[in-house]
Amino acid sequence: MTAILRDTENLRTVARKLALTAMVLSLAGCNTLNRLSQVGEEPPLTNIENPVQKPSYRPVSMPMPAPQPIERNSNSLWRTGARAFFKDQRAGNVGDILTVLIDIQDSASISNSTKRERTATEDASLGAFLGYEKSLHKVLPEAISPGNLAEAESSSLSKGSGSIARDEKIELKIAAIVTQVLPNGNFVIHGRQEFRVNFEARELQVAGVIRPEDISSANSIVYEKIAEARISYGGRGQITDVQQPRYGQQVFDILFPF
Repeated sequence: MTAILRDTENLRTVARKLALTAMVLSLAGCNTLNRLSQVGEEPPLTNIENPVQKPSYRPVSMPMPAPQPIERNSNSLWRTGARAFFKDQRAGNVGDILTVLIDIQDSASISNSTKRERTATEDASLGAFLGYEKSLHKVLPEAISPGNLAEAESSSLSKGSGSIARDEKIELKIAAIVTQVLPNGNFVIHGRQEFRVNFEARELQVAGVIRPEDISSANSIVYEKIAEARISYGGRGQITDVQQPRYGQQVFDILFPF
């Protein structure tokens, strides 16, 4: 019975491995056919789409303070908060465009070390034991000294060290669209740009929540004033494909336990 159960478990393991291999091969096959159909052609650019209508789009929902009434000045040409005499040039409604300035110069350096050392010594004696302390050699296999009956020593030593060094620099500009106005007046923005050079396509995306007060008079905003910022810069094409390991190597790195 045990042998039958063992054989059944082995068959299940083999079946799972075969299913995983088939799935990997099917994915690799689809990608291979897609790449073969684009031999000698530039990477295609995606169509311009409304980000709100994409299946992956989800409206932003955050805790909002109580709404406050808007103060209006009657019989006045000047509107509170306006940056221009006749019209505020900054983005203020859904569909308006503003410029996001990305200038990241991030560096970090962390170094630490630890050391721990401990030594312990224990001694025990049996100077008097109802007068029988000198007869213990008859009970124990060897003769002992009652003044030094037991002795124990222990020591431990632990050392550790680690360091992290990082230096990043990104300088970009991208136009974003106001996709949502939150109940407290903040804006949800989303921007995406694609450009192609030879056989390499580059893609830049930015998304997050901003305050209208942080938009400058030039209708731009710096990245550090974007809450829940999501900034992505990547590419696809021949250069990116060469820099990535093959699917078989990626699967091997995931499954190999050593």
